[in-house]
Amino acid sequence: MLDLTQWTLEQKIGQLFICGFHSLTPDEQITTLTGKYHVGGVVYFRRNVESVRQLAALSHNLQKLPRSHSDVPLIISIDQEGGMVARLDHDGISRIPGNMTLGAVDDLQLTYDVAKLAAEEMLALGINMNFAPCIDVNNNPANPVIGVRSFGEDPAKVADHGVAATRGYQEHGVIATVKHFPGHGDTAVDSHLGLAVVPHDKERLHQIELLPFRKAIEAGADAVMTAHVIFPAFETEEIPATLSRRVLTELLREEMGFDGVIVTDCLEMHAIAKSCGIAEGAVRAIEAGADLVLVSHTLSDQIAAIEAVREAVASGRISEDRINQSLQRILELKANRIAPSTGTDPLSVPVPLTPHTDSEALLREVAERSVTLVRDSGNLPLSKQKPLLVIWPELRHRTEVDEPSVHQYTLLNALQPYSDKVSLSVIGTRPDEGEVLEVLKRSTDFEQIVVVTYTAEGEVPEGQSHLVNALNRMHGSNVVVISTRNPYDVESFKDVGTYICLYENRQFSLDAVAKVLMGEFIPQGKLPVSLRLE
Repeated sequence: MLDLTQWTLEQKIGQLFICGFHSLTPDEQITTLTGKYHVGGVVYFRRNVESVRQLAALSHNLQKLPRSHSDVPLIISIDQEGGMVARLDHDGISRIPGNMTLGAVDDLQLTYDVAKLAAEEMLALGINMNFAPCIDVNNNPANPVIGVRSFGEDPAKVADHGVAATRGYQEHGVIATVKHFPGHGDTAVDSHLGLAVVPHDKERLHQIELLPFRKAIEAGADAVMTAHVIFPAFETEEIPATLSRRVLTELLREEMGFDGVIVTDCLEMHAIAKSCGIAEGAVRAIEAGADLVLVSHTLSDQIAAIEAVREAVASGRISEDRINQSLQRILELKANRIAPSTGTDPLSVPVPLTPHTDSEALLREVAERSVTLVRDSGNLPLSKQKPLLVIWPELRHRTEVDEPSVHQYTLLNALQPYSDKVSLSVIGTRPDEGEVLEVLKRSTDFEQIVVVTYTAEGEVPEGQSHLVNALNRMHGSNVVVISTRNPYDVESFKDVGTYICLYENRQFSLDAVAKVLMGEFIPQGKLPVSLRLE
């Protein structure tokens, strides 16, 4: 046991919080939190990242902030799952694939290698905790928030890949956080926006949702992130797992034997903020058994949550011994995983300014092996001599998971090395009637048509579905559809002649599918989920 006699109650409570801020340098928000309120961890979002040099300097300067117990390093965390959930998406940083891409490849060594690559780059940038891997079993096609963040629908495969990724992070210096316990895969509600319920019985939950977590715990996962989801099989009250002692202490700690750090998902998500509130949610989460409380955005909410916990201890609602238990776990994790700050000049930090050749080879191999051909009515390979129309959906709006991409690389760019007869029509991911009619009119001049679809929130947007079905009626089985996120898209246009699944719209995946379209290689990917094609 660590000696905690030199810690005040306020210092102890501060270590139990991870908070975000809104700038590229240490600002008043984060210096207040780490200085006055003794917060022990920070979380990065894209708002904190301009370049690799800037981020390395930010991490360095955060660790050097004046604070009590300055010998105890800060946790610096991020959501860097890969694929469509990547806060680090800047020049000089490898754009690692997401989980469903890796599930379609189904090669555990490659999953490990990708996590290793991500860990090495994060560590060079001063990031020591990743809120990944996501080991939810995505067995609900209508899931609006997990989808391609999952390795697939097979719990055993999700478990195996989750363990491989966890090892890849932890064996290369980054704290892995498996999420979202006890499982967010079989929901039709985004917990950013409301409360979801997983209604299955205990036997089913142990066989499917809990299997990946059990295997990750057996493999020594450092941390587990909670889900703001209700599980009636374990908790008789209508409260999410994050606030449930029966889930966090009785199930996760006692029954499943997890002795690492439990971290909450962000308490500013509506499932908590719009029910019991953020401050009360922080108290209830710690009562339930959470060690680290995540409040990502708003200073007033962050302070209110910290003060609510202090008041709960002062009133006797939470014992100081309970605070000490979490503090012991957090300090042990920091001692085991986070190297003390060396005081190195951040300009000399060996950040990856350009992708390494071997890294690019790894990422291209994963992308090429992930391309999944679901159906082909004889359209492939496409003719290099005939005009080809590519219809490209541009992400123009932000969701809680997706952020509008600043990258302009489309399937047109990927096809240009093979043909000079490719034309591009750009629509929004939520195209209106005018956009659809304009594309339909233009399509009459083409025999070869490739429609790229992108679904971020469970169901194909009506405009995209209407466009594909209208093209099918006009052009028959000649239409090729490529989903670049949700493999379930085809269920909205089951008569399409050729259907290919990518699982993200990044350059390496687009380059890979261009090769498939032009007959350069035969796709090898395996569907990680079941599709209803009849």
